[in-house]
Amino acid sequence: MTTTHYSLSELQTDSATQLSYRLRLPAPAKPTKLLVLLHGVGGNETNLLNLADGIDPDTLVVLGRGPLQMGGPQFAWFRVNFTANGPQISPEEAERSRTLLITLLQQLQQQHGIAPTQTVIAGFSQGGIMSASVGLSSPESVRGFGLLSGRILPELEPVIASKERLSTLTAFLSHGEQDTTLPVHWAHRSDALLAQLGVPHSLKLYAMDHGISAAMHADFVKWLEA
Repeated sequence: MTTTHYSLSELQTDSATQLSYRLRLPAPAKPTKLLVLLHGVGGNETNLLNLADGIDPDTLVVLGRGPLQMGGPQFAWFRVNFTANGPQISPEEAERSRTLLITLLQQLQQQHGIAPTQTVIAGFSQGGIMSASVGLSSPESVRGFGLLSGRILPELEPVIASKERLSTLTAFLSHGEQDTTLPVHWAHRSDALLAQLGVPHSLKLYAMDHGISAAMHADFVKWLEA
């Protein structure tokens, strides 16, 4: 069995959204599936390359970069302050990133001839938040979303799609039971909300803090294959 060693392309910028991203290389000549991966706050698009390990080589893997620069190679999808009353976000920035990502998905799907039913968006922490925001508000854009150590924004409620529109969506939730950044109760809230909305999903919890473990990675790849 041969192991494929992946690297990242040069940074590319989508003309419609001005969002930057890199591709996992070697990229398939004729991809059949699309996976968009989003980093957390203070990270960048290079962070999640390892998350693509084990994913079908026919999948076009796109690693997005948040539009807000926080200094150096650090980016975000929206600003957030962690307070005693929980995370306080900039809802306008979160909303702008949500709409930009939906447009970026459409651009990539058209460019590479990939159907929304063969598209998944996923991310870590704030990237997972944005993935859930895209999936729940625009289920026609993706087959599913992955929420890795993230949460579903309460601010998203006004734009969540109807149960009828959400009926084609599926989701993967994973979280550390000792998460000190986004406590595990956020995962239970997401689980309850998705059940209420009728979105099929799996919830996996791990004995870890805020991060992506080998077990979480393996479960994510298994979910994608299914």
